[in-house]
Amino acid sequence: MGRTGTTRRRALAVTGALAAGGALGACTGDRPGAAPSAAAERAARAEAALRRRSAAASAALLARYDAVLAAHASLAPRLGPLRAAVAAHVAALGPVGAPPPPGAATTPPAPPAPSASTAPEPPARAGVPASPGPAAPSAVPADPGAAVADLAAVTRRTADAHAAALMDAPPEYARLLASVAAAGATHAYLLTAQGPLS
Repeated sequence: MGRTGTTRRRALAVTGALAAGGALGACTGDRPGAAPSAAAERAARAEAALRRRSAAASAALLARYDAVLAAHASLAPRLGPLRAAVAAHVAALGPVGAPPPPGAATTPPAPPAPSASTAPEPPARAGVPASPGPAAPSAVPADPGAAVADLAAVTRRTADAHAAALMDAPPEYARLLASVAAAGATHAYLLTAQGPLS
């Protein structure tokens, strides 16, 4: 009988110690949880900065499209769909919930349609909203073929920048950057592979 009582007391003592240890372990386990949240905040800030840089790179490309279209309105049927894709890239790459950069919020132009213009402009420029950016129309080559070749080079550099940013991007955003970089490489090919301009 005595032995049984001792065994019960020991069992209760061991169980109590284990329960207390588990509670202490749970308390101390919560403490390291603070470090991941600080790390998560740093990661979120880094991703937001990367998103801003990537969106700005595509916004600069979008401004270049607008500059070329302003100088060579006859290129609108050829460049319009590519310009629309770049505008979508700007919106997709930016920080979640942030307004798009100036000039990127406008609806991408369809192939020239006079009714698409919201301001009185010459018919050839109808539906081609201008985006402020580093490339002013005066910087665009006077020859349409040279202007498209220059646009292809800017497109290729932008695609390369997005590809380089993959190394610093979290997985989900890296997939988006990879898609945009691949689209940019395709655009650069299309801009140089369509033969001479008429």
